[in-house]
Amino acid sequence: MSTTERPRILVVGGGYVGLYAARRILKKMRYGEATVTVVDPRSYMTYQPFLPEAAAGSISPRHVVVPLRRVLPKAEVLTGRVSTIDQDRKVAVIQPLVGEAYELPFDYLVVALGAVSRTFPIPGLAENGIGMKGIEEAIGLRNHVLEQLDKADSTTDEEIRRKALTFVFVGGGFAGAETIGEVEDMARDAAKYYPNVKREDMRFILVDAADKILPEVGPKLGQWGLEHLQKRGVEVYLKTSMDSCIDGHVVLKNGLEVDSSTIVWTAGVKPNPALARFGLPLGPRGHVDTAATLQVQGTDYIWAAGDNAQVPDLAVGEGAWCPPNAQHALRQAKVLGDNVISGMRGFPQKEYKHANKGAVAGLGLHKGVAMIVLGKMKIKLRGRLAWYMHRGYHGMAMPTFNRKIRVLADWTLGMFLKREVVSLGAIENPREEFYEAASPVSAAKPAPVEKAKAS
Repeated sequence: MSTTERPRILVVGGGYVGLYAARRILKKMRYGEATVTVVDPRSYMTYQPFLPEAAAGSISPRHVVVPLRRVLPKAEVLTGRVSTIDQDRKVAVIQPLVGEAYELPFDYLVVALGAVSRTFPIPGLAENGIGMKGIEEAIGLRNHVLEQLDKADSTTDEEIRRKALTFVFVGGGFAGAETIGEVEDMARDAAKYYPNVKREDMRFILVDAADKILPEVGPKLGQWGLEHLQKRGVEVYLKTSMDSCIDGHVVLKNGLEVDSSTIVWTAGVKPNPALARFGLPLGPRGHVDTAATLQVQGTDYIWAAGDNAQVPDLAVGEGAWCPPNAQHALRQAKVLGDNVISGMRGFPQKEYKHANKGAVAGLGLHKGVAMIVLGKMKIKLRGRLAWYMHRGYHGMAMPTFNRKIRVLADWTLGMFLKREVVSLGAIENPREEFYEAASPVSAAKPAPVEKAKAS
């Protein structure tokens, strides 16, 4: 880590906003004008819209993440967390992955912590739930689902088999609908290789407290998405929620009870709770309160954007906030980067204004919904064409040319080769086999030594 007299721009978070804002600042900055420091617990940024495809095996997990040090070679990248911020002294406390915490002075601050899964105190959820916010969870879900098929194919116990083949997804927004669509698609493909498992044996359940799914694409396309999933055998329960899931026994508010080994939680997101320790003005839901310039209210050296910020939506009007999606995060990051440079040089700030361009969602191979906004006209697409729009949009939005090409290569290979349906569940405990091989020897040897000492 370098020590320098140059002003430091501290970027807290290396997600979509953090990565793009840092790139923008480095691109616009004059040589030696400032030091850009990015702090994140992970050394990579995850492109979250591709997590359902990674879970289904359509994209290699490594191609969904972007290594920060490689993409930001002129920045300082620190792997750790910012635990607190002292605004009076302009000092952040960095907690690295290992070792003692230390103070890091800064002159300008970018808050880009993003969001975490919004959960409720439901008994059993913490122990049994699987989230879909990170690549680790997507890989874990894929391995887990395929492992359940392995179990069901190999057991003679009907109760174990039924529990293994029941998959419950809570949350019918983009993340939930896309994930259940992709995973059902993968499980249907995988079942061809299991003599004792058919798609009819599996039970997919989607639960949402709202009265519709996919609200982002509008009521008509949302209804089509709902009917499409139902035609594929997915049970959808709306206006209901999960009361408990202790030991995989799922109890829904509508009275339905099922045993399931797979409970996927995608019921929305909330701003990162770490924001509460930064002493920043927060909105009613915990977002950083910003002006339209993305400056934090009451400051001229702190900016925030993306899922952790409450940004006025000037394109909609008074009292509206920008929704937490990749479309806004990408564009906000660019304006934020420009405004940091302007603030550093004493120039006026630019306001963020972006009219919604629509929304796209994939529901498995060759299946999707898309709403494209062209001026005052809304074009609604569904099926294969919408799926192409979904892949086209996110393929273009994927950061770096390197990752765009790799994702495109995965898709191209997928057109000619069958989907991989191998579970690598042992990845989660890679030392288990070695431990079992080594432990009897290491456990048995000390005993005679102790006896010899005693005598």
